[in-house]
Amino acid sequence: MRSNDLICVCLSLIPLAGTTGLAQSNGPLRVHTNNPRYFTDNSGRAILLAGSHTWANLVDMGPTDPPALFDFDAYLAWLKSYGHNFTRGWTWEPTRWDTTGMKAIQWRNGNHHVTPHPWRRTGPALALDGKPRFDLKKFNPDYLERLRARVAKAQDAGVFISIMFFEGYGVQFQRDALANHPFNSANNINGIDGDKNGDGKGIEIHQLASKSVTRLQEAYVRWIVEGMNRFDNVLYEISNETHPGSTKWQYHMIRFVKRCEKYLPKQHPVGMTYQNRRGTNESLFASPADWISPNREGGFRDDPPDMQGRKVILSDTDHLWGIGGDATWVWKTVTRGLNPIFMDTYDGRVLGKVRGEDDAPRWAMGQAIAYSQRLDLARATPKNKLSSTGYCLAEPGVAYLVFAPEGGDIEVDLSAAKGPFCVEWQDPTFAQRTKSPSIAGGAKRTFRAPFAGPAVLFLGDTSGSAKSGREEES
Repeated sequence: MRSNDLICVCLSLIPLAGTTGLAQSNGPLRVHTNNPRYFTDNSGRAILLAGSHTWANLVDMGPTDPPALFDFDAYLAWLKSYGHNFTRGWTWEPTRWDTTGMKAIQWRNGNHHVTPHPWRRTGPALALDGKPRFDLKKFNPDYLERLRARVAKAQDAGVFISIMFFEGYGVQFQRDALANHPFNSANNINGIDGDKNGDGKGIEIHQLASKSVTRLQEAYVRWIVEGMNRFDNVLYEISNETHPGSTKWQYHMIRFVKRCEKYLPKQHPVGMTYQNRRGTNESLFASPADWISPNREGGFRDDPPDMQGRKVILSDTDHLWGIGGDATWVWKTVTRGLNPIFMDTYDGRVLGKVRGEDDAPRWAMGQAIAYSQRLDLARATPKNKLSSTGYCLAEPGVAYLVFAPEGGDIEVDLSAAKGPFCVEWQDPTFAQRTKSPSIAGGAKRTFRAPFAGPAVLFLGDTSGSAKSGREEES
């Protein structure tokens, strides 16, 4: 058989990217009882979440006022083409953001306008940008309709989407953030001043510093939660990269979302993400959140730890690099029981120049989802000692997903079952797969990839005996 034929045979064993791992309307996600590293739905199967996200996918951003409409249909088709099943849906609190002259960041695309916002601009007075001031007691129906329309399309496409309530990075670090924020007293008709200490920064907006601010935020959150409750593919994120002083406020908001949903038909997972700057991952793990996205502390970027299911972890390159990450990081993350998500330059219009190297992690996430469906993730856990590489996600005796960052010889302990095991190789970056002759279990076995460099190895018991024993045990 020719080598190309081998590839075709193996490709037939794994669903094509774009047709696998996709969300179905099967009840909202909840933490899997048996393996809390992952979410599940009404099917009971554990689900690996993985996918790209980009800043303008829920609210429009661009240099014109108003900004050009983001083509969400094209974006969903693009996600599906890589086999992704998750995206992070962004919001932005100020009405514009300006990176001109900001040297400490990776994206320098100048002045951008942002729309829509959650509150109506009724006036009568004018805000600092020359437009009508916000009425913070009147919600903007266009904002909720935008969320509903895009989440509905994502659900039809089989994509889970996290809805971000607040966004703290821009409030902290962008130029003139407070001057363009609805909670600036010069920008609303309600007398709300988010800058309680008068230092011109307004980071108190994301603290429990003002009861009037908190009550308005709670009303907004309740509006979103009640308006989005019917969807199965929704997760919530309190705020992106909000400062460490926001911890009590974020905990409060997490609990508030859960109280709002307690008596609604559906309950959805609520997340908390890295607190920029100098936030600690322990604050995330100690939170009442269902899922978290940590920073690089503890090795999440270079040698991801198995956190034993303390939380569902959506490990996000946004908090590890900003703009960065590669296929090696994806496979290390997956084999350590974490869910990889990727901040993507996409079309380059907001996050800067499109990076050609981003194709590698995009493909890797889709392929990881495909392989995850050949494992029983409810039972598969990191079994790093079973592989000489230290990266092995396995249900011993049934299936093994092994990553070799350096390639070379790979020893895998197959003592848990006699096999035989199918042997498949995956290029960690793209869709090149090959199949090797099956091998007996019952002992440690050594493998060498049919190509140079990093490699993914999948081993699956083909005898049926291990699976039968597993079913009897359950």
